This record gives sequence, C-alpha cells and structure tokens, in this order.
Amino acid sequence: MEKKDQLFKEIFDTNSKKIFHLCYGYTGDEDSANDLLQETFLKVWQNLDKFRNKSLISTWIYRIAVNTCLTYLRSEKRQAKDELTENIIENRPEEFSEKNEQVSLLYKAISKLEENDRLIITMVLDELPYHEIADISGISEGNLRVKIHRIKLKLTELYNQHARI
Repeated sequence: MEKKDQLFKEIFDTNSKKIFHLCYGYTGDEDSANDLLQETFLKVWQNLDKFRNKSLISTWIYRIAVNTCLTYLRSEKRQAKDELTENIIENRPEEFSEKNEQVSLLYKAISKLEENDRLIITMVLDELPYHEIADISGISEGNLRVKIHRIKLKLTELYNQHARI
C-alpha cells in the first residue's frame, strides 16, 4: 500500500497543475475546477491498479479529466462562461498592458469554441505532444494537425472580431 501511496503522490505532483488548468478552462470557476480536479484524481487513485502502461500515464489522466469535465458540463447543462476572461484577469492583478489585453482576447475567443476544440487548443497551449493529444482526442495525429490548423484559423477569426469591438 505504501508503494501505491508514493506513486500516487508523484503522479499528483506531476500532473495536478495541468489538470487544474484543463478543468478551469471548462468551468471558468475555481471552486468547480478544484472539485473536478479532486474527482479526477479520486478516479485515478481508484483505477491506478488497472493502468496498463499502454499509453503515458499523463495521457490516461488527461482522458479521465476530460471525461470528468464533459460529464460535469452535461449534467449541469453548463456552457463555457464568458466571465472566464474576467476571472482570469481579476485573479492576476498585473499591470495593464497590450499583452494582457491580447491574452484576455485570446481567452475570450477560446471560450467561444466548441467543447472538443477548446479541449484540443488547451492541450496545445499546455504544450502536450501531438501524439498524446491525438490519443486523448481519439483521432489520428494527421487528423489532429488538420484540426489544430482549423482551430487556429477559427481562433484568429474570433480574436479579430473581439479586437474590433
């Protein structure tokens, strides 16, 4: 049991920040993101014995987190919140600059994307390798590259719409 405890602690320490970021991207709410983070790692703990090293453990955890977030969104019938951008800005009181405004517009644009596109672009921003994103998304790496290109085009369009407002 001690070995499992130590392994779990290492897994949590290595992955919790990225998983929180993912959950926060879905909810736009720190409390809900923390709840989903805990629920994700509870599932990881309960199923750790079943992990078979067929993929990276981070890929497996991301898949659990994505499913947990999607279940949450469906059961609560929640949508990505437009307040997401404001929450991020409020929680990070930095100097106002053109860069902060650009980041704000980027998050606003991301919040307008469809669920799967939001997930993929969040993983790209988290710098996950494409093969891991493809595994998590359940599509080939070739299709993923095409999809990322289309998401970037859509994001550019959304970003420019917001920048004009």
